[in-house]
Amino acid sequence: MTVLTKFRRVYLKYSDVTIDKNGNCLRSIISAMINETLIEIYELLLDRFGPQHWWPGDTQFEIITGAILTQNTSWANVEKAIANLKAADRLTPDKLHHLDVSQLAELIRPAGYFNIKAKRLKNFINWLFDNYEGELTDLESMNTNQLRVELLAIKGIGPETADSILLYAFERPMFVVDAYTARIAVRHELIEPGADYEQLRELFQSNLSEDVQLFNEYHALLVRLGKEFCKPKARCPGCPLEKLPHSLDIEYF
Repeated sequence: MTVLTKFRRVYLKYSDVTIDKNGNCLRSIISAMINETLIEIYELLLDRFGPQHWWPGDTQFEIITGAILTQNTSWANVEKAIANLKAADRLTPDKLHHLDVSQLAELIRPAGYFNIKAKRLKNFINWLFDNYEGELTDLESMNTNQLRVELLAIKGIGPETADSILLYAFERPMFVVDAYTARIAVRHELIEPGADYEQLRELFQSNLSEDVQLFNEYHALLVRLGKEFCKPKARCPGCPLEKLPHSLDIEYF
């Protein structure tokens, strides 16, 4: 185990400790070390893959719709579902609010789990109309943490979907993590295998500058890495992070 890995584990285990016996700001030192590593990873990925131009979508509502529909499916399938909504001239909050859920399900069929996702999309729209008269603009002035709490209270909107909406649709500095992020972070000894969503998000959120563009690009690059190299069965040769310390002793799928 490297010294850096030990520091990371100390940080995760004793995150409430701020001063060591010698009077040094231990947590600040460790955070700076993690920040340096995270930035190095980001720069290596950006140098290899270039900008990813996320999140695709012509309007704020299209981005939100995509974030809900992309659960457990490929983006190619989401694009087909969104194309159906556009062709039917239904891709606005007001038009979907007045659309029967069964009709909505048929339009988004390509996204998979279409009956479930139609209900989830309807849940979001009903929340928007019940609380904000269907106006996304009314959410712009809301505190980010409060908006996140409200999104998470909507049935079918989990942390990853809520954070994707916050980052990509509302341009709030909320780092999005997913299965790709977890697999990469565990293999590169940035976090313990048992870490939950919030612990993983906090690793990035607390150790990087809160910058929307950085968070946007970083998440997209991690997804690209996870799809091409850091798969369940790792393909390390040629990986842009190949020379960084990593371990496959503990698999994370």
